[in-house]
Amino acid sequence: MSSELNILALYGLYTCVILILKVTGATGQLGMGYLLSSRDEARTLTGITARLDRALTNSVTAMALLAPAILILALKDGFSPSTLTAAQAFLIARVLYVPAYGLGITGIRTLLWLVGFAATVLLYLMALMAS
Repeated sequence: MSSELNILALYGLYTCVILILKVTGATGQLGMGYLLSSRDEARTLTGITARLDRALTNSVTAMALLAPAILILALKDGFSPSTLTAAQAFLIARVLYVPAYGLGITGIRTLLWLVGFAATVLLYLMALMAS
């Protein structure tokens, strides 16, 4: 398996870790009874747990955008040192993004989001240019 596909798999696992952290925080705030219920009564998460919830949603969106680019490159046998660098930049930026979001470090969080998004766009452009 290529390094880019491994990066996609690592990012998927990282997203699972974010989900576990969010659920752990939600359990503490809302209680297990509420989480096991039908949740007809809306309750709001607060603090770092709310930020982790938003970071999780953002991370799933980022993965949904990254995965097709990586898979297209795999199908076209288009991996190169440039695609590996872009995938690594994506992974590093996204791994740093979640703690920055969770801790409320807004300027750095936005910069990390931009790096991850730019790397994703570059992967699509490289996928389009691959033969």
